[in-house]
Parts: sequence; C-alpha cells; structure tokens
Amino acid sequence: MSTFDDRERAFENKYAHDMEMQFKAVARRNKRLGLWAAGLLGRTGQAAEDYAMEVIRADFEEAGHEDVFRKVMADLQGQADEATIRAKMETLLAEAKQELLEQG
Repeated sequence: MSTFDDRERAFENKYAHDMEMQFKAVARRNKRLGLWAAGLLGRTGQAAEDYAMEVIRADFEEAGHEDVFRKVMADLQGQADEATIRAKMETLLAEAKQELLEQG
C-alpha cells in the first residue's frame, strides 16, 4: 500500500469519526433541549423524558436543525421567543461537543 493510500484511508477514517461525533453531539443537544422545553411546559419525570424523545425524533424530518426549532417553538407557544430557543440550541450544542471531546 502506498503512502497516498494510507493518507486517503486516514482521511476517510477521520471524516467518518467527525460525522459520528457531530451526530452524537446533535442528538445530545436535542435531548437536552427537549428536557429544557419540557421544564418550561411543566413536565417532569417520564413525561419530560418522553417529550425529549419527541424532540430527538423531530430532527429526522428534514436535514438541518429547523425541524427541531419549529417543533420546540410551536410547543412552547410563547413561553420562549425565537432568540431564546436558538441561543439555547447553540449553547447546548457547544456543551455537548465539549463533553464528547472530554470523554475521548
């Protein structure tokens, strides 16, 4: 195997790893966003966990994060504005990425 093949394989492995980490970070963010929104909705315990799973499933409707945003925005119905929800999404994603990096 040539040096070029080794580099290509390494690049492919890194790309696959990066995509997996991004997926995990987004899923973790979505769960935490769901738990945060559930708290605003007055849900606790299993009801909060169930709602968080709804938010995670909402992310599979279309590419990107707008599907998750729309679900949470509609469910909160004025309990949090657009800027607050988007800021929370960004904060939670950064936290999730940091945790994954620390876990190795």
